[in-house]
Amino acid sequence: MTKRLLAAALVAGFLAACVASVLQFALTSPLILAAEKYETAETVAPAVHAFSGHAFANPLIVLAHSGHGAAGHDHGGEPQWQPAPGLPRLAFTALATLVSGVGYALLLGAVLVAAGREVTPGEALKFGVGGFLAASLAPAIGLPPELPGVAAAALESRQLWWVATALATASGLYLLAIRRGPVAIALGLALIVAPHLWGAPHGPEDISAMPPVYAAQFAARSLAIGFAFWAVLGLAFGWAWGTVAGKQDIASGRRSGVPA
Repeated sequence: MTKRLLAAALVAGFLAACVASVLQFALTSPLILAAEKYETAETVAPAVHAFSGHAFANPLIVLAHSGHGAAGHDHGGEPQWQPAPGLPRLAFTALATLVSGVGYALLLGAVLVAAGREVTPGEALKFGVGGFLAASLAPAIGLPPELPGVAAAALESRQLWWVATALATASGLYLLAIRRGPVAIALGLALIVAPHLWGAPHGPEDISAMPPVYAAQFAARSLAIGFAFWAVLGLAFGWAWGTVAGKQDIASGRRSGVPA
């Protein structure tokens, strides 16, 4: 079971990362590069924008871009490392997306198995949509994906809120979709709403020369890429579970003398 889960996660994570990387390079990377031009033309305190808020509003899709705007600034006297512009940055972004994709695929598969659901493309797609709601859409309500140079709250507070929101939303969706029942539904709705009543941490109001349309386009495109990623992840995991991983189980059974 463990080998089958790992094999399906590797296949699903790779396919989803390929789709997300292509969409990133086509849709969000040009906006990030444009925003960095405005950022370098302004004098912004390093502590304000060392890590842009979008890294935690949608960590999977723009993980490799977090901190790009802080290049060259000091953090406790030490310059922050970042990949070189051009091909190294694109490669680092793709690698980060791949690693995150495999990790999320493992989590998706583990939840499917633990919930006792039959692993099919359709069922895995449903859980993939749930992953998008929990890890991308719900946190984006309080911390929308943001371009470099936007004032943001402290990294630790944003990270804590994102994790709490993702966990609470995932738990709420589980109670609503699987456990059901009046008590479960009430508790599930309470969990989904609670992080937003608590409120996401925000930085000081900042006036930027960057056109507002860039920020709106980046948030919308990041969420669209996130949905595409999770949809492909779910469909690919369900397919790989029954084909690639299933063939591995048959081959292992033959080698050990167990009939398929």
